[in-house]
Amino acid sequence: MFPFKNIFATIALLTKSNQTFLKVKRIRNLDGIYEKYSAKSLGLSESTTLDLGCGANPRNPFQANIKWGIDIREDLDHKIKSVDLTIHSIPFEDRTFDYITAFDFIEHVPRIIYAPDCRFPFIQLMNEIWRTLKEGGIFFSFTPVYPFKAAFNDPTHVNYITEETFDYFNDGIRLGSMYGFTGKFTVLEQYRTHTHLISILKKVKV
Repeated sequence: MFPFKNIFATIALLTKSNQTFLKVKRIRNLDGIYEKYSAKSLGLSESTTLDLGCGANPRNPFQANIKWGIDIREDLDHKIKSVDLTIHSIPFEDRTFDYITAFDFIEHVPRIIYAPDCRFPFIQLMNEIWRTLKEGGIFFSFTPVYPFKAAFNDPTHVNYITEETFDYFNDGIRLGSMYGFTGKFTVLEQYRTHTHLISILKKVKV
């Protein structure tokens, strides 16, 4: 017999998830967010930012004084280091950055690999982001979100994000600790575009 019951349960789950996501406030322009958390607005001097998966030009939406980038191609003249963050650490000292940004990046970071032992690269990346941020530093994520097809179309997307994913790293919940997350963030705000989730997290002391 065809498992109609399972199909209906799946449809109900997808509908509920979509309705939950639609409760996240939609915005069409990110300039207000950039201004709110800019180095000037926060009164930061000699501020530094790191853009993960930066391509040829590291982004600096919060107008930090110094910017770095990480990508698969190295270009030290433009302060871009080549690092595979699936298996390697962020190549900077503890508490280096006021900001770390990730535009269309974390969906490419696997949740689990065997190399040869079991590892959780996304969890470890969040540990690295926490480690290299200064106290009170900001992590900004802009990523395609479930259930929209933008999250699935690209065959290199292996990490599917929902509006509740960052609860695993949020102060007071930290569900990720069961998988080895040792840091702590406060999820300050979340917004959505049509297909993307915008998450602003602040590093807090463990």
